[in-house]
Amino acid sequence: MTYDVTRDRVEDYFDRTATKTWERLTSDAPVSGIRATVRAGRDRMRAVMLGQLPKDLSGQRVLDAGCGTGAMAVELAERGAEVVAVDIAPELIKIAETRCPRHLRSRIAFQAGDMLDSELGRFDHAVAMDSMIYYDRPTLVQLLKANESRIGGKFVFTLAPRTPLLMAMFRVGKLFPQSDRSPVMIPQRALDLASDLRIAGANGRLAQVERVTSGFYISECLRFGGQP
Repeated sequence: MTYDVTRDRVEDYFDRTATKTWERLTSDAPVSGIRATVRAGRDRMRAVMLGQLPKDLSGQRVLDAGCGTGAMAVELAERGAEVVAVDIAPELIKIAETRCPRHLRSRIAFQAGDMLDSELGRFDHAVAMDSMIYYDRPTLVQLLKANESRIGGKFVFTLAPRTPLLMAMFRVGKLFPQSDRSPVMIPQRALDLASDLRIAGANGRLAQVERVTSGFYISECLRFGGQP
């Protein structure tokens, strides 16, 4: 699938099908045991990603690409960043705006739209937590290479690692008609992505940071560009 087709399917899923589930998962409300492990995994991953950025982001412009309900954007703003928080799902943006603490509202610009739209301008850093997991490797190469000139520092993002469990889930998901299933994550090998980026002439270096496994939540943090 092309980037646009996949993006539109992700929008339809999160804005129409999964809004309430996502709102509950990203809150303090009680959830099932399985969802609790996913929540814990996401909390851990958010901490890992933030650990790749300076503790003081004062005066720096940071993109939260695929901000969801806004937890990452809030933490970036607490560090002093001027945050542009973008998500393809308008309903999630509404939740993020409602949850944003009053004292941080002037530092976060929430916006519904394409998370990697060039019209958003240039950034000192960018983060994309679990929002690029639906795209195939050629598309990821295209996106990372196209955004090199827009992100002066680090682009910290996550992908689904190519593990036996995730590959089994990926194969089962493909058995369902496209109209009946949620967007399917595409497991990736970081080494393959790094190789393809070099072949494509990307200037930035791709580095593996940490893999987080918590029940059914399995995600790998990667860093592109910037200094270690």
